[in-house]
Amino acid sequence: MQMYVVIMIALVVVMTALDLLHKKSATYFFNAAAKAEKDLAAGDAPCSLGKEEGRLKVLSAGDKVNILASTIAIDVATAGEFSNGLRRLVHILTMWGFTLFNGATAIIIFGAQETQILAQVWNVGAIMLFIGTFWYWFGFKVDSQAEGYSWTRVVIKKDMFSLSLMATSVTALGWNIFGGGTGAWFILVLFATASLFGGVYWSKFSHMFFKPVAAYNKRIIKANGTNENLPHETRDDVWQQNRHSMELLKDAPMNMGLGIKREAPKHY
Repeated sequence: MQMYVVIMIALVVVMTALDLLHKKSATYFFNAAAKAEKDLAAGDAPCSLGKEEGRLKVLSAGDKVNILASTIAIDVATAGEFSNGLRRLVHILTMWGFTLFNGATAIIIFGAQETQILAQVWNVGAIMLFIGTFWYWFGFKVDSQAEGYSWTRVVIKKDMFSLSLMATSVTALGWNIFGGGTGAWFILVLFATASLFGGVYWSKFSHMFFKPVAAYNKRIIKANGTNENLPHETRDDVWQQNRHSMELLKDAPMNMGLGIKREAPKHY
């Protein structure tokens, strides 16, 4: 089993690298960071609406550490990018269930003495993963909720990640409930995990690695004022309020209602 885990880790590393090369995600972030540094050095922050004076700030090491801590605490650990509370909970259950389950599995496989606490961590992780993945599939799957397709509709490349996670949680819990060993449930676990880790290139798995980088980069460029040459879209900002095109909204309340969020998408 140790060799199997090593192979799965190697697959994740190789396929994540291939995915990053294919989508050029790493190139984008490096280029964005380099451009932000260039703007800071030039002392200019042009944007699509015109020059905004006094917005640039050279960040100190302490600023960057604070931004990194905020990224980890909000964007990574607690899925702060989700405005929908239930969707955020589903993501947290899935992410932390996956982490606890795989972490405990690796510790056990690589020779640590299996304690009651470690076994409980394994069980809690598997249950969290089960709840999170199935809740997502039946409650938040985009093409079912927004596009009107049945939850039974499967598009392999798009749904591989979700289906593999679901299969991993089901087979792991089944293996545990029916006594462990190397029987049919064990073989199903191997198939499920091989599909999960072996399908990284065709799934959303790799986004778990570069998503924190994207969140950190977003906070950095907002804090230093470069903002990827985009305007600072805060209507309560004095500079924005004094723009000619904002004249009708200058005294409008910041909260103007739900807008398109007034009802769930259902106009298929």
